[in-house]
Amino acid sequence: MSKGGVPVKNWLAIAGALIGAFMAILDIQITNSSLKDIQAALGATLEESSWIATSYLVAEMIAIPLTGFFAAWLSPRRYLLWNTAGFILSSLACSFAWNLESMIFFRALQGFTGGALIPMAFTLIITLLPLDKRPVGMALFGVTATFAPSIGPSLGGWLTEAFSWHYIFYLNVIPGLAVMWLLAEGLDKAEGDDSQLKRIDVFGMVTMALGLGCLQIMLEEGAKEDWFDTEYIRWLALISFVCLGLFIRKQLMSEHPLVDLRLFRSRDFTLSCINYVVLGAGLFGSVYLVPLYLASVHNYTALDIGLVLMWVGFPQLPFFPLIPRILKYVDAKYLVAFGFSVMGISMFMNIHMTTEYDGSYLIPALLVRALGQPFIMVPLSILSSQNLKQEDIPSASTLYNVMRNLGGAVGIAVLATLLTERTDAHVVTLQQSIISGSQNAAEYFHTLGMMLGVAGGAEEQPYAVVMQEVTRQAMVLSYNEAFMAMGCMLLIAAAASLSIRPAPKDAVTDGAGAH
Repeated sequence: MSKGGVPVKNWLAIAGALIGAFMAILDIQITNSSLKDIQAALGATLEESSWIATSYLVAEMIAIPLTGFFAAWLSPRRYLLWNTAGFILSSLACSFAWNLESMIFFRALQGFTGGALIPMAFTLIITLLPLDKRPVGMALFGVTATFAPSIGPSLGGWLTEAFSWHYIFYLNVIPGLAVMWLLAEGLDKAEGDDSQLKRIDVFGMVTMALGLGCLQIMLEEGAKEDWFDTEYIRWLALISFVCLGLFIRKQLMSEHPLVDLRLFRSRDFTLSCINYVVLGAGLFGSVYLVPLYLASVHNYTALDIGLVLMWVGFPQLPFFPLIPRILKYVDAKYLVAFGFSVMGISMFMNIHMTTEYDGSYLIPALLVRALGQPFIMVPLSILSSQNLKQEDIPSASTLYNVMRNLGGAVGIAVLATLLTERTDAHVVTLQQSIISGSQNAAEYFHTLGMMLGVAGGAEEQPYAVVMQEVTRQAMVLSYNEAFMAMGCMLLIAAAASLSIRPAPKDAVTDGAGAH
């Protein structure tokens, strides 16, 4: 029994993998809106509670490069079923966490098991679908990669406001069980390849886990800790540099590498990875900037932020079914360039903000962003996979997903640092423009003091009010610059995507497209 020339069981397997990937990506952002509630319940500080998200991201980053080995050893069916079951159980365990340490441990388990679901969805689309059906599969994968981060904070904020933060984790149970059924029905039972154990790369696994884990923690915590002014950040950077250097050297010398880094010898593969880095920075960076701006400048609650962010989530859904049809007539690289350009323009729409720009002023830019994102993810998935050989697919899938996650981590770290440093610089500049000894300033402070009911019009309290407004103005100026930087980066990615060469017809047929 087949549908469109593809066995129904293949579509069942792909549907299960896609739902699993959607859940895993959704859970990256879903706790962000609810950290205050979670940290209050667990008796932790707000700064400590940031490890709830960091532990998930670190574990997920470590899990992704291991998927190729474990899927070959255990078989894709067994590996996916075990990880989905682990994801469900660790999600439930998070809801029963009794302190911060237990929550961090369970979130790490959740990230590790969920991390396997993301590259495996990409791999199944390429291996189970013929070339003419692959755009449909990639369109569905695009929904998981771009829609999930967009609605994560919205959904988490709503569940917390309407019920409690525990429902953020209960949410995974029913879809998780559906994923297990779909995968069990869609994937054939197969024996694992025990020969993989004879060439297991323990050294590569350890150096990769330490290198990526330390790098992720450094990027997550660096902006809060003044980067290399803090000793443990310097140690993380050193360990990451040494371990990743050893890992790269080992993979390039190995006959059976854990991840085939030789793929970077291909110019087109390298350009595709650069685009995935920028895509990650654009997706996660924008989801980072908008809630932070609304919370810090306008004191929006989690639910209020969610109602704004939904304008970049739901409006992009109607475009995904159109992309496979457009790909029949337009080269994928032109669609990728268009998507990056549109997303860049949406960032430039936010570079002239003032303190009056609340959530309603951001909605037009979010709608434009919703238009651009589907035109990146789906064609980029096609573009990046068209030159792959069948044996390269697991490594390529791993590297693309690592690059997207790493791009998001680097993007957020750079933005956090930019916001802090530029806000401080703008505060100094604005302070210098206020000459407190001048007649006009003195009269203003006196009048403001009388309005505030300060006896004698004393300057201290009026000056504090003015400085609060100065800081607010400085923050808005720094957000304008952050959006400017994001827009420029996305336009550079648009130009880079135009340099990716299409695959020769015979290479497409004989390579990844042959089944």
